[in-house]
Amino acid sequence: MPTLRPAAALLLAALGCAPSEAPAPAPSGRVRPQITTSETFEAKNVAPYSGAHDAAYAYIDRNIAAHTENLRRWVRQPSISAQNNGIAEMADMLRKDLLALGFKEAELVPTSGHPGVWGYYDAGAEKTLAVYMMYDVQPVETTGWSVSAFDGALVDRPLGKVLMARGATNQKAPERAFLNALEAIIKSGAKLPVNLMVVAEGEEELGSPNFPQVIDKYEARLKTASGVFFPFNSQSADGSVNMFMGVKGIISFELEAKGGPHGGPVRSEIHGSYKVITDSPVLRLAQAIASLTTPDGNTILVPRYYDAIRPPSDEEMQLTNGMLPQWIAQDSVSRAGLGVVQWIDSMSAKDALIEYLFNTTLNVDGMWAGYTGPGMKTILPHIATAKMDSRLVPDQDPDTALALIRAHLDAKGFTDITVRKLS
Repeated sequence: MPTLRPAAALLLAALGCAPSEAPAPAPSGRVRPQITTSETFEAKNVAPYSGAHDAAYAYIDRNIAAHTENLRRWVRQPSISAQNNGIAEMADMLRKDLLALGFKEAELVPTSGHPGVWGYYDAGAEKTLAVYMMYDVQPVETTGWSVSAFDGALVDRPLGKVLMARGATNQKAPERAFLNALEAIIKSGAKLPVNLMVVAEGEEELGSPNFPQVIDKYEARLKTASGVFFPFNSQSADGSVNMFMGVKGIISFELEAKGGPHGGPVRSEIHGSYKVITDSPVLRLAQAIASLTTPDGNTILVPRYYDAIRPPSDEEMQLTNGMLPQWIAQDSVSRAGLGVVQWIDSMSAKDALIEYLFNTTLNVDGMWAGYTGPGMKTILPHIATAKMDSRLVPDQDPDTALALIRAHLDAKGFTDITVRKLS
């Protein structure tokens, strides 16, 4: 059973190196972030954590069965945000578990959608840590499961006996494991070194549309926290540990083309033979999407889309230099795992890491229109839709990014294309 360790211990997972060759030139119009320092974060220079918590570890050993059942209790409770399945029950389960741990504040936070959960544990400490949680999960496909998704089954696998369920990894079980660790510390008579603010949402899998309402209510208090922690599975099968330093932002949106006064059928599909005299919304959408990037899809042509991106900070560059040896060593394995033969422009592993960490994206998640079943149905659809997303790096603003895309489409003559923000 994993036990609680300070962040310093997690940093020992990093490795060090210095940059060497200059990055390959970026395609025209595309900004390519650069590492301009040879200074490297050396994890080996961080003193190992030397604290002893024998009483807490003994508590875990005595209560390992109960701790495991806590994990199973959480994953057995459905909490599918997209279907509003079990959401209220899961939110209340989290609230009650915080109360049981001794949180003086534990309350549901109403929003325009699913409720948030707020909790505060006063340890009488000098500093406070904010703990972000999400209690929702994605819908369950009916195929591909060897056990029922909400049974919380313990099954034997090559790794050993594992908990298999929706939410076992993303994200409820790691969060309940964190609460197990808190319980071990508190119930063994120790004192938490920080006060805790728990702020949870039930709409992460929907893009967190109403989470700002939760944050707004406690904004002043949250600003007093010294940092934010997201309980997450971070240890690999070989025992190595990765520490996530942050995640990119995102703007999700839909593009839609429909027939109208500008051309194309308005009410429903028509026979494909009419294409000789009728516009196609499907081809219109395809051309609009194609206008957003270079023909290879790898450089965004939306004016000023790259302008807001700031260079990596000195700290970020040093951390990246520390990551490089492990990333380079695992490059071929990583590509094989993804089923990717080569990175864009055959870029090196080093350049791929820098791009992955510090550059933006414009991606098509899915497109649909007309008939896609077996055999033939020669029609001209009246509507076509695509879901898209852009991963945003520091100093990019999601609303500004979407406004730039709208302005680009208008400038290219695609004023008829609807842009619909999702999150």
